[in-house]
Amino acid sequence: MESLNFNDIFKSNFLEKTSSFSVVDSIIGLVSAFILGLLIYMVYKKTFSGVIYSHTFNISLIVMSMATSLVIMGISSNVLLSLGMVGALSIVRFRTPIKDPMDIVYLFWAIIVGILCGAGFIPLAVIGSILIGLVLILFINKIKIENPYLLVIRYDEQSIESALEHIVSSHTKKHSVKSKSIASGNHFEITYEVRLTDENTSFLNSISDMKGIQSAVMLSYDGNFTA
Repeated sequence: MESLNFNDIFKSNFLEKTSSFSVVDSIIGLVSAFILGLLIYMVYKKTFSGVIYSHTFNISLIVMSMATSLVIMGISSNVLLSLGMVGALSIVRFRTPIKDPMDIVYLFWAIIVGILCGAGFIPLAVIGSILIGLVLILFINKIKIENPYLLVIRYDEQSIESALEHIVSSHTKKHSVKSKSIASGNHFEITYEVRLTDENTSFLNSISDMKGIQSAVMLSYDGNFTA
């Protein structure tokens, strides 16, 4: 009768996976994902133009790059493990709402970096990340985008509408009426979409000082409403 040893118990399956595991390659992949994640972190911080900057979201981009790289290194040499990982991840549901479409771009960028570093395509990940970072910095920070404003005015005298129209037209580059409502008690509300000249909002003071004006509010829309 043949005696069983340690190799026979595990059928060499476990040992084969352990022997094929390369610590050096894994460290290189994780370090590369970390460095490129830092690049994504800096680009996101430099190009952020929303209302409230989220430091935790930016940190999560680094962690996501490293975690994705770790998963890819784990499943790259085993088809059954890759299928099991896909099944396990398919039950995960992320409920965090993404308000800015650019955040989705950064999430996708971090995932792609992790996949490339985990698969060993580190030069491709480096070149692609540098080019993507340059494009984002160029188009977001260097190119000026003219955002429209919404001017919401509430008043209680219909006779001032012509004077109101004159002030708006003389102090804006372009304007158009988006809505007008009349409430009970002779209360009016009109909304203009305006494009300013040299971002000069001083005419808003002139409108608020007019007789019969209840309030005048200007909103800018650049992905988020800000008053």
